This record gives sequence, structure tokens and C-alpha cells, in this order.
Amino acid sequence: MNRRGFLSSTAAVSAALAFPLRKEKWRPFAQSTAAAGDWRSFEVTTHVEVLKPAGTTRIWVPAALVRETPYQQTLANTFAAPGGRAKLVERPADDLGLIAAEFPAGVTPIVTVTSRIATRNYSVDLSTPRGAKSERRGALEHFLRPTELLPTDGIVKTTATAITRAAQTDVDKARAIYEWIVGNTFRNPRTRGCGLGDIRFMLETGDLGGKCADLNALYVGLARAAGLPARDVYGIRVAKSQLGYQSLGAASANVTKSQHCRAEVYLEGYGWAPVDPADVRKVVLEEPPGNRPLDDEMVKQARVRLFGSWEMNWMAYNFAHDVALPGSNGEPVPFLMYPQAETSDGRLDSLDADTFRYEITAQETTSQPEPSPKQ
Repeated sequence: MNRRGFLSSTAAVSAALAFPLRKEKWRPFAQSTAAAGDWRSFEVTTHVEVLKPAGTTRIWVPAALVRETPYQQTLANTFAAPGGRAKLVERPADDLGLIAAEFPAGVTPIVTVTSRIATRNYSVDLSTPRGAKSERRGALEHFLRPTELLPTDGIVKTTATAITRAAQTDVDKARAIYEWIVGNTFRNPRTRGCGLGDIRFMLETGDLGGKCADLNALYVGLARAAGLPARDVYGIRVAKSQLGYQSLGAASANVTKSQHCRAEVYLEGYGWAPVDPADVRKVVLEEPPGNRPLDDEMVKQARVRLFGSWEMNWMAYNFAHDVALPGSNGEPVPFLMYPQAETSDGRLDSLDADTFRYEITAQETTSQPEPSPKQ
């Protein structure tokens, strides 16, 4: 990873270096022209502490998506790193923003990042083209490239070709890959975190189990191999589902373990379309009473809804793969959905509560709208 691909923040962020106790706000968006009732607002706070610092300690926290989309506006992000120095670093091609903080020896490393966002449920009617404005060719090519864990050649290409052989249109291709993943993968509750997303390993071993970062990465890799621009969207659930799915929402205001990766595929004439085959498999495994068959009515409803639609009780972070953490001596991380930290002893395990503690809380700041009917 070329670290110069990251762009340092502007003067407002530089102030955080000189005055580390001050909170800095960045990238406000203009108010949307959408009806106010379409949007829900949330405040999401991530509090990180390294329990066993050694020498210089660095912490990296993902921030809310740095550009406006049809489903999310990032209204503001603030951050504080008492006794240390913090700044915003961006990688615009992947709409990645992260807070990078550094603490000298002897200082307790604590970072707090607060995101204020607005979201609205999002769906794209894939029954007929809607004449969406085409994306720039360079931007689309970025989402066709292979990455470290998402190759587009070899068994990935062979599998994508077999799945889409009968497809007549790009929408047919996108749907065929979605249906193949729903029908052939499974959610593995023993997978750590959200999984790793090593799709070549999954296909070569035939082990098609995992969690969202595995199953939706498989969608993205197969779509790219089939010639469809696609991207993982890394984020976190911030509220309960209003559509009747207990498994597809946050259980409480503490969302520390609610990270969730989604996916989007670009279809000419339609634009970016949301998909989430991993959540269909989550409904199969976890929706009470559990282990539902694919022909179960609730599973069928989820299967229809999650090709072209997202319920936005969820906050997006970024589309990034192979993330080189600014100032780190370690290897890039496959994706940035969890806070990361490093001491002079090396990179910490972001899922190990004995050395690395963080808490993420979410609060809705607007009244909730009427529930939408399930498809």
C-alpha cells in the first residue's frame, strides 16, 4: 500500500496537533433536499483505551463515511485524545476517513470519536432502468480491481463465469451471484469478529462458511470477476430493525459488537445497488427459533428485500481494503471496521479485551418513523 495515497487533513485538523485536548469538527454536509421525515439522525460514540501501553502508543478509529450518499449523510465527526496528538486522515477513492492518534510513553492512551449522521432506508428498483447518472470510468475501475484478499483471477474468475453463464444482462449477473451465495454459503457462529474475507481460500477449500466480511466479500469478488464494479461497505448497526427482524439490528444502545459489512454493485442505468446476502444467512441461522430453512417465509422475505434494498438502522464507515494505518510499522489491515492500536511491542488484537478496550454506543436523536412493510 502506498501510504501517500492517504491525504492529510486540512488546517482545522492540524489544529488538533497543536491543541490535542480540543475537539475538532470536520466535513459537514449541506442539508439534504429530501423530506425531513425520510431521515433518522444518530449520534455514535467510540471510546478506546489501551490497557497495557508500552512506549509510543498509536490508535486508529474509523470515522463515518466521508461523503454523502443516498442513504447516509455525515453531519459531523469530533474527536479527542487527551495528552496525545490526533488528526484526520483520508483516502478519498474509498471514502475512508480515520482518526489517527499518538501518545508518548507515560500517558494513558484514550481516544473518543463521536459521529453524528442522518440515514434513510434505501432501495433501488431493479425491474427497469432509472437512467441514473453514470459514474466516472476511473471511479468504477477502482471497484473492479483485485485486492490482497479479493483476487479476480483463478478460481474466483472460474466460479464467477460459471455462475453468470446464463445471465443476459448485468442485473441478471448481479442477481445470479447473489442467489448463488445465499444458496451455497452459511453463517458460521464460530468465526471471530466479522471474518477475514479471504475469498480464494473459501473457494479453494470449499469452506463457504463465515460472517458478513466473508460472505459479502465473496459477493464483491465474484461480481468484480464477472465485470461488475462492486464494493464492500464496512459499518455498524446502530438501532433495532423496524422490519420485524430481531437478528438484523442492535439489541441495545451498546453497539460495541454490532459491526456489519454490506455490499454494493454498480449497474449501468441504475447506479449503485445495495445487496446483503450475508444478512439472509444471518436470518437463517439466528432469527428465532433459529436454523430456519431457505423456504421459510421470513427467510424468503429477507432474500427478496436484501437484493436492492437496505434498512438504514446502520452507519457506514468506508469502502476500503488493504488499509495501511498511518504511522504504523505493521502490515496493512484487510479492512477498517474495528478500532486498531499498536504499542512499541507491536500491533494489538482488536478483539482482545485484555489489552485493548473499546466501547461504542449509539443514540437516535430524532423520533422514529412509521415502520415500512416487509417486501
